[in-house]
Amino acid sequence: MVQPERTILEGHISIEAALVAGNRPIYAIYVREDKRDGEARHLARLAQQAGVPVERISSTDIDERAHGKSHGGLIAEVGPRRYVALGDLLKVDHPPFVVMIDGVEDPFNFGYALRALYAAGADGLVLRPRNWMSAAGTVARASAGASERMPTAVAETAEAAASFFRGQGLVIACTGQEKAVDLDAVDLTRPIFLLVGGEKRGITRSFVDQADLCVQIPYGRDFGQSLGTAAAAAILGYEIMRQRRGRRY
Repeated sequence: MVQPERTILEGHISIEAALVAGNRPIYAIYVREDKRDGEARHLARLAQQAGVPVERISSTDIDERAHGKSHGGLIAEVGPRRYVALGDLLKVDHPPFVVMIDGVEDPFNFGYALRALYAAGADGLVLRPRNWMSAAGTVARASAGASERMPTAVAETAEAAASFFRGQGLVIACTGQEKAVDLDAVDLTRPIFLLVGGEKRGITRSFVDQADLCVQIPYGRDFGQSLGTAAAAAILGYEIMRQRRGRRY
């Protein structure tokens, strides 16, 4: 039985990401007893290098411990995620791109958004001090392991994070409608802290008012509805990546 302070990661991608990133303790990896393919061998090698025990157990035991059905016969019992200081997210050799996903309650949507932002090159993630422990496995699967790999820090509020990063010379940006500028019409190559809001709650008016930059995603037709968080995050992240690829630092 998994202890309360521990959780289960499921599937080769999530477990590999946790092993490679080293951002949480991994107590054991469990492999279905009849699984002897390349995925199992690869994880066994990584686990040996990390000093993590690997145990073969029955399919029934795997299913009882897993939360979902997409584990592929591989699960890991892990401890809490380790976070870094806000300032550690700025330790990169280019203008930093830090993002905060706020107000997203569904772990799948959160994971999908994080996957897109990580793929687009975001340097770090800021979270509120919410306990994501119970949803860590879901977030890891939805993000294709990005939640394990992305350097992550905690701030009490989006305003607190913005205040810190403004003091470090970052542009504070968010999405919105009032006084917003089209995403492709602004310079996003500067050091930037980007707040991505949830679909229901969005971003608070107080944050929009104090942001340095408010952007909107231009549409190809008249359409009065907002995009889902994951789609918006992908567009925002890839526009930042596109602009930065065109400039050398």
